[in-house]
Amino acid sequence: MARNAHPEVTRQRILDAARAQFAAKGFEKTSIQDILNALGDLSKGAIYHHFASKEAILDALSNQDMEFTENIFARLDSDKTMSGLQKLQETMRSTMRDKQHLTAIRALLPQLDDPTTPAANLRHWGNELSQQLLVYIEEGVADGSTPTQYPREAAQMLALLPNYWLIPHFFPGTPSELRHRIECLEAMLEAINVPVFDDALIDDFMSGIAVLAAPGNESPAETPQIAIEQ
Repeated sequence: MARNAHPEVTRQRILDAARAQFAAKGFEKTSIQDILNALGDLSKGAIYHHFASKEAILDALSNQDMEFTENIFARLDSDKTMSGLQKLQETMRSTMRDKQHLTAIRALLPQLDDPTTPAANLRHWGNELSQQLLVYIEEGVADGSTPTQYPREAAQMLALLPNYWLIPHFFPGTPSELRHRIECLEAMLEAINVPVFDDALIDDFMSGIAVLAAPGNESPAETPQIAIEQ
């Protein structure tokens, strides 16, 4: 058999197929055979050549998604034209508009039922993520776009609440209830002079979270009014 001249391409194809299957069926209900069927032209041996197990595929997807977030921060950190507030808004806008990122998150949602996973995530959000957001808020304090007396607390709110309180996996609700919840967060942040949310960003959140709540749907634009129930 000819040697694969582009193993990185095959590896990425496996990850793309697995991401879609995990998102549509959930990790536990997806088999290696399901991934093979989605690919259509690979053998089971080809998958195991790149990944030792289904869990290894999930780990690789998680690592890729972390790289996605790190790339956003790297791009914004080097941008000298944006205010601190604009960087905060762009961070959230980029994550809520990226279909591949949202699909990866949806694929990982069933893992949140393991009590150790939310605990690890909360530590990450409360430490690493909030520290990165704090940089932008402090830039906003300096340039006047986020003139808050509570920069650290605002960073923690932005790191924790969108990733936990606004996720229907933990707090299900109808679209109107979810929008009201986002508007509540908007009001809290505006009260401490961190006016991150506007109508456009709220719409981005509504579309993005609808994707998280709708397994099998791949386009945010197709599900703006999906009921978010469990």
